[in-house]
Amino acid sequence: MRALSHLDDLRHGPAIVGRAIGAYSRIRDGQIVALQPPPVNGLGSSSGFDMELVDRSGLGHAGLLKARNQLLAMATKNTLLSQVRPNGQEDTAQLQIDVDQAKAAALGVSQASINATISTGLGGEYITDFIDRNRVKRVYVQADAPFRSSPEDLNHYYVRAANGTMTPFSAFASSHWIQGPARLERFNGQAAFEIQGSPAPGASSGAAMNEMEKIAGQIPGVGVEWTGLSFQERLSGDQAPALYALSMLVVFLCLAALYESWSVPISVLMVAPLGVVGAVLAASLRGLSNDIYFQVALITTIGLSAKNAILIVEFAEAAEREGKTPLAAAQEAARLRLRPILMTSLAFIAGVTPLALSTGAGAGSQNDIGTGVVGGMFTATLLAIFMVPLFYVLVRGWFKGRKAKALAEVPA
Repeated sequence: MRALSHLDDLRHGPAIVGRAIGAYSRIRDGQIVALQPPPVNGLGSSSGFDMELVDRSGLGHAGLLKARNQLLAMATKNTLLSQVRPNGQEDTAQLQIDVDQAKAAALGVSQASINATISTGLGGEYITDFIDRNRVKRVYVQADAPFRSSPEDLNHYYVRAANGTMTPFSAFASSHWIQGPARLERFNGQAAFEIQGSPAPGASSGAAMNEMEKIAGQIPGVGVEWTGLSFQERLSGDQAPALYALSMLVVFLCLAALYESWSVPISVLMVAPLGVVGAVLAASLRGLSNDIYFQVALITTIGLSAKNAILIVEFAEAAEREGKTPLAAAQEAARLRLRPILMTSLAFIAGVTPLALSTGAGAGSQNDIGTGVVGGMFTATLLAIFMVPLFYVLVRGWFKGRKAKALAEVPA
């Protein structure tokens, strides 16, 4: 497998990968997969998802391999997944040596001597040093290449027994070929297979990861762990609701301290969903995903939407303290602050528009942030002019009604 590098534009990456896959599919001598580099260098080896299929119930290598093949077959039929593949070497031919322990013991040959003979003959062993032209060099002993090139060569090896006699290897051992793993893969100390893949065109990486978890849940004895960028995506995705809630809470507490009121901040924060709707709609129309950059844009939109509402609510509250009704105060505040709201909002939209329209290296993150902020500010500005006065009147009326009712219930 080979990864494409130095892509000029993240948006063009899938198209380049698609053309490469089409060209590689005509090669019948092997399976070649074109990969897009990960968005963050060092977190994984490709874009898409990176999953570990873990043996949870002691299936063994053969059982885990069967489960992996079953998962790959099911993933191939899923319309939300593409290029699901194992990231590793398949089982290869291995020579297994069977030692008859009873015969070896009868001949006085220990297991340590057998291991040392095989290790020395096939792999080599360091035995001493010698000096050559004032330089110390190491001496290794190993069977010559013609005597370690085939399984039959083991029959010519001799092992020293406990009484000093040399016993032929064929007297107590035999060998045969098997299929076995080229390397034993582990994840957190458990047997595992690494599975990589990508979402199908039009699907998000989060949806693809959910599908892989559903498929793995249908196979008994195995579990799923995420690694690389997928682990970070899962971690950040789980934290997103708490992050949004914390952002809203901080804004609410700051406004409550500013106005010394619990009702006024509510009317300000009720405008935040208006900006979120615009950001989500703009990102959906451009086919962008809900990634970390878009989440930054959402938090920015919440703050800017609250800024527009504060401009109206602050003047409305001041007008109400002068004796005007909440409705009249809200209307006057909206009229007085219309031009400042439009000026600041349009200036901010113009400032982030280059991010939404940028191309070249790093354009993916810039497009996410710029599109979210532009869409959120547009709807927040357009709707806030009409909705913030309404929210202010409703909230003030509701709190005044509750206060009047509480005072009426107090005994004289």
